[in-house]
Amino acid sequence: MKYDVIIIGAGPGGIFSAYELVKNAPRLKVAVFEAGTVLNKRRCPIDGDKVKTCINCPNCSIMSGFGGAGAFSDGKYNITNDFGGTLHEYIGKEKAIELMKYVDGINLAYGGEGTKLYSTANTELKKICAQNELKLLDASVRHLGTDVNYTVLENLYKFLDERVDFYFQTPVEHIEATNGGFRVTTADREFDCDRCVVSVGRSGSKWMEQVCRELEIPTMSNRVDIGVRVELPATLFSHLTDELYESKIVYRTEKYEDKVRTFCMNPHGIVVTENTNGIVTVNGHSFNDPAKQTDNTNFALLVSKHFTDPFRDSNGYGESIARLSNMLGGGVIVQRFGDLMRGRRSKQKRIDECFVTPTLKAEPGDLGLVLPKRILDGVIEMLYALDKIAPGTANDDTLLYGVEVKFYNMEVEVNANLETKHDGLYIIGDCSGVTHSLSHASASGVFVAREILNKMKA
Repeated sequence: MKYDVIIIGAGPGGIFSAYELVKNAPRLKVAVFEAGTVLNKRRCPIDGDKVKTCINCPNCSIMSGFGGAGAFSDGKYNITNDFGGTLHEYIGKEKAIELMKYVDGINLAYGGEGTKLYSTANTELKKICAQNELKLLDASVRHLGTDVNYTVLENLYKFLDERVDFYFQTPVEHIEATNGGFRVTTADREFDCDRCVVSVGRSGSKWMEQVCRELEIPTMSNRVDIGVRVELPATLFSHLTDELYESKIVYRTEKYEDKVRTFCMNPHGIVVTENTNGIVTVNGHSFNDPAKQTDNTNFALLVSKHFTDPFRDSNGYGESIARLSNMLGGGVIVQRFGDLMRGRRSKQKRIDECFVTPTLKAEPGDLGLVLPKRILDGVIEMLYALDKIAPGTANDDTLLYGVEVKFYNMEVEVNANLETKHDGLYIIGDCSGVTHSLSHASASGVFVAREILNKMKA
């Protein structure tokens, strides 16, 4: 089989790359290979009744399939260069913002109409944060919600399915550079193409490392973010979430001068688990539909760790901490903040009596036995710092779920066109180490598609 373009991975980068290609060049022969399933067949077996914890499916439906790891997220598209990746360092700040706004327009056209765009511009909250040694990052935030995000993906799939050859449950094993193109090998077939776009996301990090070794593409170690997910009454953060929805707040710890940040804030949302390479970590979702909303807000507190030579395996470091949590709790651990500060593990009785009703069934335990002291100290300092702008954050009954780990792929060496040393081989989205968000990954897909179309015209 011969294609003009093969895209590996049907996450946001792959989806928007395919969309831009076939929308502008309908006669192009494009294929998308995806290790997971089509969107409507993505089902996690955890039902809270018969199956209460992760059973380590061969292919995680939360992390893989059409829509990628973001398919069941709360659908937050942050339009900013301040966080979410370093795409602007490759293509320029104005171009990056322009593409993110373009992606936002597509999302609105495919089912996201009526959703709200929040902004930090001219907010008094920035001053309040600064007065309390906190920094509120600039962004415009389109919140689709888990439900509307799913609808947008459904509609995009309907458009693409008639124009693109999809190969679901077909993981790619190897990519080989051939004379003037590339050969993509699956378990039982080979496919050739003139140009290849790789967009396998965070869940494809191990495979991406293998590809870079085989094709001798240089890489650099990236950071890893480790921390907890906080759950508390939604009223405590309502003055922030009602105006901004997603507030990215950064704090520099007094003890170590480490940076701690809020991440993935979910007003009236739920805490969920996710599986990355067989390791169970915690995350959060929220919904646009008021009927699906809860009385709680959750968000992550993450400490970023960068490593230097001789240690390069930042993801391995994060995985070892997550595995320890899995070993002690059989999955995710939950602990009251009051119990943590008293140096005792939480027990089910104290969780049941808690003023905050947990939205995730997790094993009560002691995060002090899991998280390294430096990271735990940073999380505690941040909770007290947030308590100054949102009194009640550091209450005894605030729930902490652990661990939350954000794995970042090593940075793959690409040029200003997001192209590797092999002409026609592009690495985009989170697997490149360049993007860390839905908006940046989607924008990178559009950018590369346009680059390919321009080269074909030349």
